[in-house]
Amino acid sequence: MKTLRIKDICDKGSSNLKQKDVENQNGVYPVFGASGLIGKIDTYHQNKDYIAIVKDGSEIGRVTFMPAFSSVIGTLQYILPKEGFNIKYISYCLQSLDLAHYKQGAAIPHIYFRDYGEYEVNVEENPDDQQRIVSYLDAEFAKIEALKANAEKQLQAAKDLFQKELDQILQNNKWNKFLLNDICTQITDGTHKTPKYTESGIPFLSVKNITSGHLDFKDTKFISLEEHQELIKRCYPKYGDILYSKVGTTGVAKVIDSDNDFSIFVSLALLKIRKELVYNYFLEYVLNSPYVYKQSQKLTSGAANRNFLLSDIKKVVVYLPNISEQQRIADRLAALSANVKALQSNYTETITLCNDLKQALLKKVFG
Repeated sequence: MKTLRIKDICDKGSSNLKQKDVENQNGVYPVFGASGLIGKIDTYHQNKDYIAIVKDGSEIGRVTFMPAFSSVIGTLQYILPKEGFNIKYISYCLQSLDLAHYKQGAAIPHIYFRDYGEYEVNVEENPDDQQRIVSYLDAEFAKIEALKANAEKQLQAAKDLFQKELDQILQNNKWNKFLLNDICTQITDGTHKTPKYTESGIPFLSVKNITSGHLDFKDTKFISLEEHQELIKRCYPKYGDILYSKVGTTGVAKVIDSDNDFSIFVSLALLKIRKELVYNYFLEYVLNSPYVYKQSQKLTSGAANRNFLLSDIKKVVVYLPNISEQQRIADRLAALSANVKALQSNYTETITLCNDLKQALLKKVFG
């Protein structure tokens, strides 16, 4: 092997395409961004396979092998092989490196070829040796991708089963029909005024704290105990109540399953239920089900700043069986949900393992 600089084995190329140049186009040649395919246009920048490196934004340094007759937008950079170097060999070589190490800037981080191009790498110059390594890595990476695909298949099957059960069970219009206003003792929302934040104190939650599927206290702002005591005179979230998103990402429900004291912003509604009529965890499933979610989206006003008004939340229609049946169904759905979460955890661990295996193989070849 020989030690060469990155700029000795490949050249860079730039794109002047912007995402807006691709929107509403109906061509045949793909254009890629950092997240993947973003559209198709009537022309292309590269007529041979090439490498794209994200040079601006949160995913800087990510290396992707790209197909011929395509283009990338300006937040990515073309990397093209010099004579005598196999394009896939260079791609694997660059994937073995931490190019994000060269990032500059804080608000919008970026990397420059002039910097990482000076990095020295160990490479084979013989084309046959390059192809041998490419064939080896292609075969090993295919096995790793099969592991990821199998984990993803299991996860999707569990999600599909859960959704099928949810759809079949909850769209039962033979149950008793209620408006949300009929089954709640109170439907209100959080403060409309932005409070004075403190470095520590009482958590102050907004819609972002429930959209992950659980009550999330991470990255939470805080308010003083005195301000919290004023806010809870009007809206006092307690264990067992339901939070319902009403601004931005609307129509997402979550039972409060924490004893922590907190206050909420206007983006969240608070539902205090009539316990003789409804089981809170069953209602959470109902509110997050497709037939109720569709209602919430129809009732939500605004385009850019979506707002689910309290007066409209009270009009949401739900169908409920008796309390004992609600509890039985909620337990069944909880078991299915736990299976999905376990497979999600397994999938996440598998992805991490597979990425680690890839890096270990690359380090073995190029380290």
